[in-house]
Amino acid sequence: MPTNENQYADKEMNFLDHLEELRWRIIKSIIAIIVCAVFVGIFSDYIITNILLLPAKQTEPPLNIINLKPYGQVTLYLEVIIIGGVILSIPVIMYQFWKFIQPGLLMNERKYISSIIIFTILCFLLGVAFIYFIFLPIALGFFAKFGSSLIQNQIAVDEYLSFVLSMILVGGLVFELPVVSFFLAKLGILTNTFMKKYRRHAIVLILILAGILTPTPDIASQLLLGIPLLLLYEISILICKYTQKKPSELKT
Repeated sequence: MPTNENQYADKEMNFLDHLEELRWRIIKSIIAIIVCAVFVGIFSDYIITNILLLPAKQTEPPLNIINLKPYGQVTLYLEVIIIGGVILSIPVIMYQFWKFIQPGLLMNERKYISSIIIFTILCFLLGVAFIYFIFLPIALGFFAKFGSSLIQNQIAVDEYLSFVLSMILVGGLVFELPVVSFFLAKLGILTNTFMKKYRRHAIVLILILAGILTPTPDIASQLLLGIPLLLLYEISILICKYTQKKPSELKT
């Protein structure tokens, strides 16, 4: 018996069908967030101590992380559980997003959905890995060594974890630029010629975006995030070049 996904793919959906499909995709995404949040809650001690606080321990000198509020650790654990649940469920949310879009595509475009889903999840994981293994050690090491030796760095744990979690989430999302470029190129909306023409404008916007996305105002962390974004932009140009629709395809 065909599944709902196959049924939607084989027939034209009306407005109510789209609403019903959207409702179930949202419900499935919320369930994924809840399940992932429960998982994070079960292993919250290990995640906080051995994963999130690890970059601070490995800096030279190690950052002194302290709690400044009586209820600080309660809200801290809740923040980690909620944001951690969202981060872990991002692959599922992306899957639901692309599956919702699939019925609105042409038959020759639907065949790319499986590849796009895999590529989307891979890019997100690469972004998370870049932030955790490259960006955080360099940025935190810079913070630990910068400034006068007469000033002792004591960082509030909520500020520290907000910085780490937000950068992990931002890193995963900004690494989706090649996926977006691939999808828009396949739809004939974006071309490599357009991206090359406005490369200088894109460089300025990327540097501004890196400054906005980076919670700290230092140039080092902004460049550390901006350089990979520039590389992703260049990769996106190549992706558009080899995947954009040909003139013959645009006429059909």
